[in-house]
Amino acid sequence: MAGKKYKSDLEIAQEANLLHIREIAGKLGVAEDNIEMYGKYKAKLPLNLIDEKKVQRGKMILVTAITPTPAGEGKTTTSIGLSEGLNKIGKKCTVVLREPSLGPVFGIKGGAAGGGYSQVVPMEDINLHFTGDFSAVEKANNLLSALIDNNIQNSTRSLGIDPRTVAWKRVMDMNDRSLRNIVIGLGGKAGGMPREDGFNITAASEIMAILCLAKNLGDLKEKMGNIYVGDTFERKAVYARDLNAQGAMAALMKDAIKPNLVQTLEGNPAIIHGGPFANIAQGTNSVIATKMGLTLSDYVVTEA
Repeated sequence: MAGKKYKSDLEIAQEANLLHIREIAGKLGVAEDNIEMYGKYKAKLPLNLIDEKKVQRGKMILVTAITPTPAGEGKTTTSIGLSEGLNKIGKKCTVVLREPSLGPVFGIKGGAAGGGYSQVVPMEDINLHFTGDFSAVEKANNLLSALIDNNIQNSTRSLGIDPRTVAWKRVMDMNDRSLRNIVIGLGGKAGGMPREDGFNITAASEIMAILCLAKNLGDLKEKMGNIYVGDTFERKAVYARDLNAQGAMAALMKDAIKPNLVQTLEGNPAIIHGGPFANIAQGTNSVIATKMGLTLSDYVVTEA
């Protein structure tokens, strides 16, 4: 109808009557003392809830290869809407999605919590800091960067890393093209070894991809130890484990490895966890999140 004013995604999300997260957990059969609440509407799910036998029995529906329309209907919107429909007809279904990256949220792409009446909420929290997973990935990534440069600077414990071969970049969760290629180590001897470096966006960090492939914290630690950082002057490969970095990195990731529980606009469960970019990594939510959904529901709708 001409001239009809439709509500924006933000208006719809802010008018939603959210259920307490313990009620959402209850729909999945999870007791309140088995969730780690982040306020009233967000929670982390412990990994010990995963049951591999139930994972094998669960049914997974994959939504993929949808080019968004100008109005914004794409994989996420379709996945959320499909899960709402399945719950409406009496199926126990959970939608499992990636976490939005803060850079695109403030860019032309916008948020990634769905659209219209097919959204996950609290939308602002999910699109912004959420439960701090991206911050943990950023800190673990940049810790490794600091250890690399410290080793180059430290003559007594040096691995002999050739600064020209360092392949590991720093990250931040923001679109800032002026930091893509920089020179670090200026300011004299105490400022480190001058070399070319740069920043990627956090979702492009190898740690984000590893997080979404890991089985548990121990597996995450081992995988992070296998990160290639560069070569020595003798052309020998150097890995994060050579810097003894993986333990401290895993400590920073101990909460980030747990998937996040939120809800849809209709009060159905949604698990959101991880978010590597699809153009450089697997482009899916974490394996842990998918397994959690399959354990706690009969159906999981996910995107890739």
